[in-house]
This record gives sequence, structure tokens and C-alpha cells, in this order.
Amino acid sequence: MTSERSPFQPQQFGPLQGVRIISSGTIIAQPFAAAMAAEMGAEVIQIERPGIGDIWRDLEFPIAKDGEDNGSVAAGWVQDRRNTHHITLDLSSPEGKDLFLRLIADADIWMEASIPGAYAGWGLDDETVLKANPRLVIAHVSGYGQTGHADYLGRASYDFIGQAFGGMMHLTGFPDPEPPVRAAPWIGDRITSLFCLWSALAGYISAQRTGEGQVIDLSQFEAVHHILAGTTVAYYELGLERGRSGNKAGLFQPYDVFQASDGWVIVAAVGTVFDRACRVLGLDPTDEHWSNARTDVDSAGGIEFDAILRGWIEERTVLDVVDTMNAGGVASCPIMTPKDIAEDPHYQMRNVHIEWEDLNLGRKVKGNGITPKFSKTPGEVWRGSVPLGYDNHEIYTGLLGLNPEEMSSLQDKGVI
Repeated sequence: MTSERSPFQPQQFGPLQGVRIISSGTIIAQPFAAAMAAEMGAEVIQIERPGIGDIWRDLEFPIAKDGEDNGSVAAGWVQDRRNTHHITLDLSSPEGKDLFLRLIADADIWMEASIPGAYAGWGLDDETVLKANPRLVIAHVSGYGQTGHADYLGRASYDFIGQAFGGMMHLTGFPDPEPPVRAAPWIGDRITSLFCLWSALAGYISAQRTGEGQVIDLSQFEAVHHILAGTTVAYYELGLERGRSGNKAGLFQPYDVFQASDGWVIVAAVGTVFDRACRVLGLDPTDEHWSNARTDVDSAGGIEFDAILRGWIEERTVLDVVDTMNAGGVASCPIMTPKDIAEDPHYQMRNVHIEWEDLNLGRKVKGNGITPKFSKTPGEVWRGSVPLGYDNHEIYTGLLGLNPEEMSSLQDKGVI
């Protein structure tokens, strides 16, 4: 499909150039998947509600716009909505449905996030959409999935809910009586984004090979649940209900957050790296007292080793601990703050942070660059976030061929 059409995006770059994605979800989980594809060169058309837009535009950490009519834009929107083409469209109207199907007819992937049945209620069920484009890959993102127990399917879900229902929050935080802790910022949503993108691209590869599209049912709680390593197997096979343990690994040491004289630092040693940690502390790793302390953390030797290490760290600065441990072949790093990260030479030499022009704010901004780094087809930022409906004219007249009278009529009706 991609080889049979002309691109409309002004910049052609990256490994996904020529792939066209229609995105119609809101907030984070699904739209962030599309935005990551846009950073790798995909043509992404993001649909928002006319006159309303996505609440993520101004939900947190507002940044004032330049100009007389200031207003503000959320920092998360500025970071996460680069390179995407934004249009407004009322999908619940007959005209909106028709325009949507015309967009879909020449797309490769459609990603959406809603409570199951919402699009079918507008006459945009999977059968209708695939009839308009049999090669299309449809990725449905929802809190609880498209099928399952009837009591769950209609429930609303957010990042917090996905982390809790998926089992992550049972593992994050310190033991009772401390409460479970969510992983920030919006980790449940972003885990879901990654699952959405890789599965949509896997479906796209299949469609290129077979000529047939398909439908992907991605629930947020299952995406979160899927990354919990051996937690489920341990329950079914061992009857083990793994719980919260704070920062300690529990099964071996050292692997924790430690208090230095001027801040917090991580020291992590897995397997034989424990021997190197012993040598840094001046201990003999061949002494059975210490060698058993590696995995028997609650033994007398294990408790003593932990106390020696903590005392050693408390007498030193974070920088001293990090330098000494790494020189001895033991993994260690500080707990980095945004200020630490901005000033760190490794971040700077890898160009992790870049500047780009943001059309919403009317000025250059600085934030995260492109990850990962491709050797031959790197991603890039060709423009920042844009105001609501910014690309209506380009998409509706340039791509779908609407004339000025049709555009005016649709605007008057609130369809776009």
C-alpha cells in the first residue's frame, strides 16, 4: 500500500517513512504510540473533537504561550505530540463517518482508544472499516479489552487503574502497612503505548506479506500484567504471592538504595559481582561468612555485610561511592534529578536532549530527543506540537480533495 501513493508529509525520513497511521484516541496510552511512530517518520493523522480537543493539551505543568492571547500548553503535550498532523472531526455525525472512512481507505494502521462498542455505535464497526480498506490494521486500546466478563468491559480505565488491576501496584512500594505506590509518570499508559505500537507494526508487516488486515485487541491491564516477569508462574507453580519489598532485591545483595553523606545512591551487584563489592569494602569474598551473605541476606553474615556496606557509604559522598564502586566493577549510580540529568556529560554527549520549534508556544523548546538511535534511517523532529485543527486544510483539501464550500459547510455544522 505504501508504495502506491504519494506522501503528503513534507519531510521524508526514518524507518517508518511512507507508513500512514490514523490515530483517534485521547490522553496518553494510544496517542503516544502513534507519536512514537511519527518520530520514526510515519505519517500520523491525529483526530480530535471539534472545539474541544484532547484534555492532555493542558492537563499538567502548563507552559505559557508567547503572544498577547497567551493561554498555556501542557509540558507533556509539547513533548509527546511532535511530528503529528492534527485534524478535528466529529465521528458521531454522518458526514464525520464518511470523512473518516475516506481517510481510512488510504491508511495502513488505525489506532483508537475507547470503551468497547463506541465506534460500532457510530456505524464504524470493524467489518465496516475493513470493508473500506481490507489491508488495514486496526488496533483497539481499552482498559479491559473488547471481550471478557460483561461486568468489566464498560468500565473506564486510566493509568492508575491499569497499574492496579494489572498487578503492578501490588509489587511497587514498601511492605505493609505502607500503601502500594504507582509507578510514575503514567507508566501503565506508556507500557500500553509500547504494546500498541509494536503490535500494530507486527500487523502491518503481516498485511504487507498477505494483503490482509486484521484487528488487534489490546487491554491496558494485560499490557501491564505481561511485564511482571515470573510473578504469575511463581504463583501457579509455587503458590507464591510475591509482594512489595521496597528497593531491595530480597534474594541477593547488595541491590538497594543507600544513603550517602550528601544524597541517595544505588549499588547493585548480581552473581559474582558480589565478590567485587567485597573487595571494595576490604572483605575476603572467599571467606564462607561473606560468600553465604550474598544470597542468605537474613543470615548473621548477610545482616553484617549490609551494615558494613551502609556504614561505608554513609561516610562518603555520592560521587565518591559511584566512582569507587564502578572502578571496582560494581554497578552504581546516583538517583538522578532533572537538574542532574540536564548537567550530566553523558546525557550531553549522546544528545539525549534537543531543541525544536513548537508551533503551540511560538518558540523553541528543549526536551527529550529521539530514542533509539538508528544508524541509517534515524528518526527526527521536523516540527513540534500544533494548535487544535491546525492541519484541517492540508488534510481535507489536499488529501481528500474537499473544496472551500464543503469545508465551510462542515465547519458550520461542527463536523470539523
